[in-house]
Amino acid sequence: MFTGIVETTGTVVEATDDEGGRRLRIEPDRVGDGDGDGTADAEADASTPDFADLHHGQSISVSGVCLTVEDFRIEPTPQFEVFLAAETVEKTYLGDVDAGDRVNLERALPAEGRFDGHLVQGHVDTVTEITGIERVGDDWVFEFDLPEPVARYVVEKGSVALDGISLTVAERGSERFGVAIIPTTYDLTTLSTKSVGDPVHVEVDVVAKYVERMVSGYADAVGH
Repeated sequence: MFTGIVETTGTVVEATDDEGGRRLRIEPDRVGDGDGDGTADAEADASTPDFADLHHGQSISVSGVCLTVEDFRIEPTPQFEVFLAAETVEKTYLGDVDAGDRVNLERALPAEGRFDGHLVQGHVDTVTEITGIERVGDDWVFEFDLPEPVARYVVEKGSVALDGISLTVAERGSERFGVAIIPTTYDLTTLSTKSVGDPVHVEVDVVAKYVERMVSGYADAVGH
């Protein structure tokens, strides 16, 4: 389980096709490395995670996709490897990422952790694309296509996870929806590297799915 509060970004250092899927080796940004150049920035925050505690079998969200750490190393820099099964390659855009691409990273929520975002499973529902980016004062407004299969779960002021980022739907049209991005989110995630036309993973609020299932079951029972 994740919260959609991205801890840091990382860089894909190796992407290789493997039997039945694909493997990615990822290097998390070093503490305070906001520009991804491999060195800590002068204003580094000592509380920023360095992912040195990664271990085999640990769940990790890579741009919103829940994956399992299969291999890791600490020296000379923390890096970890994940395997993308055929279904993951088919249903996400991670099958198209290559060395040098940036991804959002979040480790699974510890039982004693603070819950700051919303319930995010890392089970991507679909992939959409960015249709507009506009700067409004210090903030940014991103607009996205609204895929028909998930449209009923996307509501104004509701929660949605985009590339693993917990966001609030600011506006919702019949074919588009938009979110407002504060400077911190823009600077600390891959949104700062995105352009119009780029793909984005979408995971809708799982609570809405449960409510729909329960209500539909009740409606069926009443109907009979």
